[in-house]
Amino acid sequence: MSEPREIQVTRDVINVPTIITTLRPDGVFVIQLYSFTANSPQLFREGLREFVESRSTRLVLDLRGNPGGYLEAAVDMASWFLPSGKIVVTEDYVEHAKNTIHRSRGYDIFNQNLKMVVLVDRGSASASEILAKALQHYGIATIVGTNTFGKGSVQELVNITSDTSLKITVARWLGPDGIQIPLEGIAPDFEATFAPEDKEAGNDTQLEKAVALLLEKDQ
Repeated sequence: MSEPREIQVTRDVINVPTIITTLRPDGVFVIQLYSFTANSPQLFREGLREFVESRSTRLVLDLRGNPGGYLEAAVDMASWFLPSGKIVVTEDYVEHAKNTIHRSRGYDIFNQNLKMVVLVDRGSASASEILAKALQHYGIATIVGTNTFGKGSVQELVNITSDTSLKITVARWLGPDGIQIPLEGIAPDFEATFAPEDKEAGNDTQLEKAVALLLEKDQ
């Protein structure tokens, strides 16, 4: 057995960005969204403005590794692509309470010229799955990647004492088709893996698959 080693670690604050936008040389615009926070809708709106100003019609929304967050953020983002009143997701209480239906606010600024792909992987959960499923269901976007996490349930925190709480499942998420987000996750329209050796080599095979599909649509 090797001898123990002492490693000095310096504490620091790691700032994880909420959103990153990139216009690729091939004309594909990429929005990487890392979480659904309270300010995500405004940042997403600014990202979409950059996309429109770029004059590109090809958009990749990268939700890989995005664990979710605020439901309202996902609904607001879906509203940029869907007419008013379209169902984004439903909280189904299985007859124990009245279902809550979340609908598009109808910003709906894009026309048929938009070509869109959503990138997902096993780390895409909750609000990521809700947004991806809605865009897929209405034919707005094609999903590329691997199966998502499968967060098809709604949890609620119940305070037990001043310093303890219990998280319980109170409902399930239903997509616009009325079907619960499956436990095995949402299956992509086109499967594409991202092997560790590709990642180490800086070769994002999933993104390149998404880009190839968007460029094919122009031919």
